[in-house]
Amino acid sequence: MGKPKYQKKVKLTRQNKKTKWAPVWVVVKKMGMGKKAHPSSVTHVKRHWMRTKLKIKPRRQKKQQLG
Repeated sequence: MGKPKYQKKVKLTRQNKKTKWAPVWVVVKKMGMGKKAHPSSVTHVKRHWMRTKLKIKPRRQKKQQLG
């Protein structure tokens, strides 16, 4: 019974790699020396726990009554 939860975690970790914050030096490189900006403003995919969901469903399982 533990398999679908594991698959969900695999998908979540894969999606999480796309939302990592950019390194601090990227902000200096992109916006200039005097600007102060959060490193997440440079990342491609922006996600918030309240605003956007991943809509990941667990795999379909065989019905128990069918054996």
